[in-house]
Amino acid sequence: MKTDNSRALFEQAQAFIPGGVNSPVRAFKSVGGTPLFIKRAEGAYVYDEDDNQYIELINSWGPMILGHKHPKIEQAVLNAVQNSLSFGAPTQREITIAELIVSMVPSIEKVRMVNSGTEATMSAIRVARGYTGRDKFIKIEGCYHGHGDSFLIAAGSGAVTMGTPDSPGVTKGTAKDTLLAPFNDLEAMRKVVENNKDEVAAIIIEPVAGNMGCVLPKEGYLEGLRELCDEHGIVLIFDEVMTGFRLAPGGAQERFGVTPDMTTLGKIIGGGMPVGAYGGKKEIMDYVSPAGPVYQAGTLSGNPISMAAGLTMLSLLNENPEVYTSLDEKGAYLREGYEKSLKDLGLNYTINSVGSMNTLFFTDKEVHNFEDAKTSNLELFRKYFHAMLDRGIYLGPSQFESLFLSTALIDNDLDRIIKANHESLKEIHGK
Repeated sequence: MKTDNSRALFEQAQAFIPGGVNSPVRAFKSVGGTPLFIKRAEGAYVYDEDDNQYIELINSWGPMILGHKHPKIEQAVLNAVQNSLSFGAPTQREITIAELIVSMVPSIEKVRMVNSGTEATMSAIRVARGYTGRDKFIKIEGCYHGHGDSFLIAAGSGAVTMGTPDSPGVTKGTAKDTLLAPFNDLEAMRKVVENNKDEVAAIIIEPVAGNMGCVLPKEGYLEGLRELCDEHGIVLIFDEVMTGFRLAPGGAQERFGVTPDMTTLGKIIGGGMPVGAYGGKKEIMDYVSPAGPVYQAGTLSGNPISMAAGLTMLSLLNENPEVYTSLDEKGAYLREGYEKSLKDLGLNYTINSVGSMNTLFFTDKEVHNFEDAKTSNLELFRKYFHAMLDRGIYLGPSQFESLFLSTALIDNDLDRIIKANHESLKEIHGK
């Protein structure tokens, strides 16, 4: 495909924007080549600046669950724009969307709107610390909770080792209060808690990981975390920025039947507009200013345009539960097609999927945590990514990302993806 305009724009962008992009994964650094500059999108398709059409499986990293340019969401935004872009003051719509979120998400009795998933997770940790009077928290290796300093911590020599900064600019002082444990390892988590007895404010986790690729919780893992937190007075936080309203109306916590103390949200809640939220038990959320002593604020929080898009999106999902049946069916159909191709080509790679999230890992090892995911052949993924792109399928440009389906995908689209997947695997393996 001709990508001259994207190449020219990327060259121009690098002179004014660090790395030429406003979020690192967009630079295609892990797969090589020139990132596509997108001009427009509709339904299941995006179009780049050279007018190439792609079936896309990123969907703005999750929020476009109903596809791009949904007419009702678009109209809601256009209507809201007529009344100004921002007030910095309360609006009725904020109450309506808060009531809807509370009715849909099992763990949330009160909710605070913010502007991004990063804001939501940062705020949730602060509130958990204020509520418990403890300083430390535990995150899961390979789970991503935004770019707040406390979250940019890598594992040390093992699961019970203190974290060390994973990015320049993150201080050792910040790192010392961040503890780590591997995904799906209850025993390791228990050791971390016991080694820091009465010091841990919160455990934060993606209930289904989406940032080491799609990694599902083992049976009993989330339930075990719930019991451990109850035993030690720790606030359990589910980061459902990706899974919230995607895996079920009430997110992963509804799908797996485990209720955390707090939940962070984003992506879908804004219908494509910048937004985030955190919520939980009333007694915890009442620690948030101005009701309580934990300060958190934002001029654009509850922005009327974002609230208009989000309320329309959540209402559509809440009133049409068949959306989730459709997404599950599409996810199962795609997985079956991928599995058939792997079998026909004699390849033993791992597919992880749940509902409308999935990842093809280029490893023959089962993937249950970040260390498993890192056994993937990244050079093969790089070749596969470009082979799929050449066939008009736009994937996330990293092995360590989940793909996201939308209801806009029709059977013909899914068949095209399956065919492209088969041809791409055949090509990169010379079969």
